[in-house]
Amino acid sequence: MGILFFILMVFFTKVDRRPYQQMDYYHATMSHLDTINWKQGRGNNWKAGWAKVNITPDSPVNLAGYSPRGKYEFVQDSSFLRTIILNSGDIHVAFVNFELMIVHPYLEKRIREKIREAGLKIDLLYFTTTHTHSGMGGYMPGLVGKFAFGGYNEELVSFLEEKSLEALKIAHSKLDASIIVFQKSLTKDLVANRLKETDPVDPFIRQLTFINSKGQKATLLSYSAHSTILNKKFMGLSGDYPHYLSQKLEEDYDLAMFAAGTVGSHKPVVNGKQIEDVIQYSEQVFESINKNLLDSDTLDQGPISFATLPLQLRKAHYRTGKNIRIRPWVFKLLVGDSNAHFDMVLLGKTLLVSSSGEISGVFMEKWENYARENGLNLIVSCFNGGYIGYITPDKYYDEKLYETMEMNWYGPYNGAYFDEIMMKIIEKAATLF
Repeated sequence: MGILFFILMVFFTKVDRRPYQQMDYYHATMSHLDTINWKQGRGNNWKAGWAKVNITPDSPVNLAGYSPRGKYEFVQDSSFLRTIILNSGDIHVAFVNFELMIVHPYLEKRIREKIREAGLKIDLLYFTTTHTHSGMGGYMPGLVGKFAFGGYNEELVSFLEEKSLEALKIAHSKLDASIIVFQKSLTKDLVANRLKETDPVDPFIRQLTFINSKGQKATLLSYSAHSTILNKKFMGLSGDYPHYLSQKLEEDYDLAMFAAGTVGSHKPVVNGKQIEDVIQYSEQVFESINKNLLDSDTLDQGPISFATLPLQLRKAHYRTGKNIRIRPWVFKLLVGDSNAHFDMVLLGKTLLVSSSGEISGVFMEKWENYARENGLNLIVSCFNGGYIGYITPDKYYDEKLYETMEMNWYGPYNGAYFDEIMMKIIEKAATLF
């Protein structure tokens, strides 16, 4: 009994429920946000360049998503990396998008080092993914990565490094005078709240279109339905519905980049789990873009402004019960670095924010309305090279739900914490244009 008690004390502790406003991490983040230095280019005209490269491995690698599935047995869809570089004067911002589930902090670090070694002029790397649950694993070191996310494959990580640099060089070489158009479209009955059926959803597609002097077009779009249509037993490599949506858009655009939006607690509304259902759903989303356009706005050219906000958090709260969690040192041993941060880019009056938290779409209506009150369009995405689990409404923290128990890693009160941060980011950005 003594040995058992000792083991329990070493590996487990109680949940810390002190209000987040009383915690040092809260004051550190808010102080940083108050004094954050937004970098702003000296130019007033925009140039854009883009590229798409195939990142399908030569031989099968482990899949990531759901539970350990082993190596994919066939290639349903090739996987792609897309990048859009935007330049204004001396500033270069690169939007880098993978057909992967997440950009793990280790992969993000390796790519940054590769770009720095190459001497390529990039001031901000704005990472996003399609969040496919049928894509490659193999880029996540650590025990959790090994058992749940396809393990670690050095050859694959090196390959993704090289392909990232290749895509960025191509995009850089194609920089050309461009205009940018913001659009917002409504999807009807295509997304639902999987956490609580009666809760709000974010049914909108938000989109930036880059049009260069030759009339060529690229688009970056964000949507909040999880890329989880395919069955858990599906053993092919696939980008799920974002792959087919991008493919459909690229009949008209030179490049279509799908950035997973506030996908936390949001699921696609589909009739089945087969490839034909994936294709049908992508076509329905595509039709919504064309038929249900609510807003379109050509952005005023001017300086690009950007900033990165390091995010301080309470110590890890991976819970095994309502008031019991494993100790933070055990969590870090299992999961590794979280690299928690926000990336922000302001283009004219359009604000893009990328989060390390998998944010629930229930927050978007409030944030978007507040952005509009402050004269801004708002696009929010996740999977920015950091990962801290789900950000859900605090009222559900103690319910026995996957998103609130297994995947709410740094709660409680992260819903309110993120809400406060996002409102303040919007306020700050509104003072810059």
